[in-house]
Amino acid sequence: MSESILRSIDVGTGPAARRIAVRIRDGAAPGLFWLGGFKSDMRGTKAEALDRWAGEHGRSCIRFDYSGHGESGGDFVDGTIGRWLEDSIAVFEGFAKGPQVLVGSSMGGWLALLLLQALKERNTTGSVAGLVLIAPAVDFTEELMWKNFSADVKRQIETEGSWQRPSQYSESAYPITGGLIEDGRKHLLLGGLIETGCPVRILQGVQDPDVPWQHAVELSSRLARDDVVLTLVKDGDHRLSRPEDIERLTAAVAEF
Repeated sequence: MSESILRSIDVGTGPAARRIAVRIRDGAAPGLFWLGGFKSDMRGTKAEALDRWAGEHGRSCIRFDYSGHGESGGDFVDGTIGRWLEDSIAVFEGFAKGPQVLVGSSMGGWLALLLLQALKERNTTGSVAGLVLIAPAVDFTEELMWKNFSADVKRQIETEGSWQRPSQYSESAYPITGGLIEDGRKHLLLGGLIETGCPVRILQGVQDPDVPWQHAVELSSRLARDDVVLTLVKDGDHRLSRPEDIERLTAAVAEF
């Protein structure tokens, strides 16, 4: 079994320059390309389990931390969907060899779809063999945040530039900035059909308090390709990181 090796890549220029930490496991194609969630990192339960599975099956696996996350440089409050997409493109083009299965969790599900779109536009050599999306929070800055914020929260973001959002996943609150909301509006996908050109597998917990299962159904209806399978886990939460959830994840990846 090969080992996962820590690498890095520099992204951006001037004040926006940051160093992105990447963990790479060599192996056969199609490789696995992990895109984590908002405020999560590549050492999380699902990412580590995916890397172990890749090692056991001789597959390559790439994980990385967005700027302001985990082992990467940059400040989280400067983060936007556009900036994290730029990180994702740089890592894919810098390290991906051969076909890849994009595995996106929560915000990573949105970024996986945006990455696929960007790679098509850039005619990147590396191809995408399929998508596995876990509780995909597509358009979450608008649909799951802004539209549900109270008038007071919206006013604070507009006048003070940010709001500290309490989180059940961390002792400290998450800063939600006006820049995050405004930039998110440049990358919305749910307003029309989404052309992936590859099979898509979606895993969604029905008991998810952050991304309602109806959101995953809406996304499925927007995916133009026929080969889309949505699996609703009746007792599943947002993380979907229990042993039985990990089995569902690796089974979905194994299809490719």
